[in-house]
Amino acid sequence: MKDQLNLSDPIYLDYNATTPIDPQVADAMEPFLRQKFGNPSSGHVYGVKTKIAVNKARKQLAELINCEPENLIFTSGGTESNNYAIRGFAFANRARGNHIITSVVEHPAVINVCKYLEVHGFQVTYLPVDRFGTVDTDHVLEAVKEETILISIMHANNEVGTIQRIKQIAETAHKNEIILHCDAAQSLGKIAVDINELGVDLLSIAGHKLYAPKGVGALYVKPGIELEKFMIGGNQENDKRAGTENVLEIVGLGKAAEIAKENLQQEMKKNTELRDLLQAELQKAFPDAKLNGHPTQRLPNTLNISFKDVDEFAILEIFSEVAASAGAACHSDTVSISPVLEAMQVSLEYARGTIRFSVGRFTKKSDILTTLKIVKGILKK
Repeated sequence: MKDQLNLSDPIYLDYNATTPIDPQVADAMEPFLRQKFGNPSSGHVYGVKTKIAVNKARKQLAELINCEPENLIFTSGGTESNNYAIRGFAFANRARGNHIITSVVEHPAVINVCKYLEVHGFQVTYLPVDRFGTVDTDHVLEAVKEETILISIMHANNEVGTIQRIKQIAETAHKNEIILHCDAAQSLGKIAVDINELGVDLLSIAGHKLYAPKGVGALYVKPGIELEKFMIGGNQENDKRAGTENVLEIVGLGKAAEIAKENLQQEMKKNTELRDLLQAELQKAFPDAKLNGHPTQRLPNTLNISFKDVDEFAILEIFSEVAASAGAACHSDTVSISPVLEAMQVSLEYARGTIRFSVGRFTKKSDILTTLKIVKGILKK
């Protein structure tokens, strides 16, 4: 990572927020920034070249999640994919029912869509989580009503890394003839994501969590599922999403998916080792530090840890040298705790001293050792 940043820049341990563009991805994109500029809808040679590139990227992404290429719709990112999946399905199927089930720890791109739907006549059940951030599959079943048409549960939590029991939730959904949507923005490329293994009907993807650019994503739609159109205009994306394709970034997403598939096991191993080193040394130095998230069923790259009675000034001092994410935000004389930590009932004395470290492809062991030195030095002052 330091090869791509100035040496004076902070160490980057915030891969769950966004990833840098992989150099191989940038190289794949470069011709489409300069020479290959054609519109994929054009019938001449310029359009044919870009149409072939879009189809190749769709195939590369399909191979990563084990689906047919034609079942993928390219979008502008995870937020649009979640909107299209939830709003699109709800409005297209409201004659069947108006009840949706989700959880309190979903990304705002899911929570706020559900709140929007409540204003438009839908009922939403927000399931609680346990102290590890896990949704109880029994609670999913208990929440099912005759009017339930959709369940939306994320694959892995962006803040604490907890991996949900999507396969079991899918079984409950399908036994009751309910569609399951899964936000996989945070899990894709970090752990295996196979739509057949998971049993999902709709799956959201965000490119910038996968070493592709910001502004591109995708939505997997199982054959037979009807969605109300999200973008109206031309017949691009098999008449599912209007608008000239973002060829440059779609090519980048395809290449990123190819790299992720080739290197998944290797990166999982490396990231787990780096995360565990960081966790072990921090807990050794600060015995009362608290791990947030499931101890084993979490993303291999994610460490969300709380330090007791640490104030925002110490956190900000750490962030001047290590780029990571905080679990609480301070506004004048009040402290706003992350809704995820609040749902997990993390106390204020711990929540305000929470840091999420997330490692990635370009993290080195030396970055972890330097981070440990920085954190220990600041928190022990």
